[in-house]
Amino acid sequence: MRDVVITGVGAITPLGVGARTLHTRWTAGVSAIRDGEAPCADFDATDHMTPKQARRADRATQLAVGAGAEALADAGWCAGLPYDAGLIGCVLGTGIGGIGTLEDNHDQLRDTGPDAVSPLAVPLMMSNAGSAALSLEHGLRGPVFSVVSACAAGSHAIGTAARMIEHGDADAIVTGGAEAPLTPLSRAAFESMGAISPSGVSRPFDARRDGFVMGEGAGVLVLEAGDCARARGASILGTLRGYGCTGDAHHITAPHAEGHGGARAMTLALANAGLGPQDVDYVNAHGTSTQLNDRAETAALKLALGERASEIPVSSTKSAIGHLLGAAGAVEAVATLLALRDRVAPPTIGWEEREEGMDLDYVPAARPLARRDGEAAVALSNSFGFGGHNATLCLQA
Repeated sequence: MRDVVITGVGAITPLGVGARTLHTRWTAGVSAIRDGEAPCADFDATDHMTPKQARRADRATQLAVGAGAEALADAGWCAGLPYDAGLIGCVLGTGIGGIGTLEDNHDQLRDTGPDAVSPLAVPLMMSNAGSAALSLEHGLRGPVFSVVSACAAGSHAIGTAARMIEHGDADAIVTGGAEAPLTPLSRAAFESMGAISPSGVSRPFDARRDGFVMGEGAGVLVLEAGDCARARGASILGTLRGYGCTGDAHHITAPHAEGHGGARAMTLALANAGLGPQDVDYVNAHGTSTQLNDRAETAALKLALGERASEIPVSSTKSAIGHLLGAAGAVEAVATLLALRDRVAPPTIGWEEREEGMDLDYVPAARPLARRDGEAAVALSNSFGFGGHNATLCLQA
């Protein structure tokens, strides 16, 4: 099978526009959470598309298009596609798709009647709108579809894209995730189930954690077959070494307390990479700041990494930008890759108080990432979703 390399990254997050902005500000310990939420306040859709295109796209799609444009430019694709368009695909993940469009048009239906519902409602709210928009914008005619698996969707999309490249279904895939869930229904639904932090603070793994903070954003990566990328002289940012995914078959929202499913996803990702716990330098945790997830993930890390678990820095991007649901795994993959390239372990912002049994190195402040000279660094990036979905990416740079 062919190796899979990363040649471009893009991100629009609550920390700002741009993948490097995400990395720099998170590493500096900046939190984008304000008043209990994390919106992409610096994002203007018309900076990335025409006003007409923006009107015809849900905010989730707008975020995907913006992050995708950065990723393709970063990969050096500005002058055109480097391969046959039929061998370039697009796979994006999302948790709930165009929920803003759905809510707005339901209000029109209720308040005014069916004639007030937009004829564009369906293409705006469908979960595959983001991948379709990127395909149309850039002429991608290979495998194009979306993955919907709650908060594991972004990582599932990236892993699925890698598999298709490995097996020759495509030479390159534009992949990642996008989500825009800051809507009245989303807020009410998550608050009703007790998942949202009443304090409005995201502090993963801290003893005071009381729920997640919801955010929005998008992360996009350009994956290419290594032989193709090297032949065209591409600048390679890193390698997607492995991917593992499992199901808990335990509960529709709660993770298994002992972390068996998450641990197996990590073990599978390492096995797929031909690596072991001794090779892992950093873990980007799912780390939602909920009582159940953070304890279960700690247990999973101990199961998967054994004695090495206590030696490996573990931090959560959600401490800086909140939980981006279906986009989380993609944004966190971008953040992880850039952290590896800079040899830094970014912080779990706000982590101060240890809880009994949760005794890993949660990185309260950014620090250099230890690694032997001349060797590439390796990280695991975890995503776990409602429904019992577990996905782990193994990245090297």
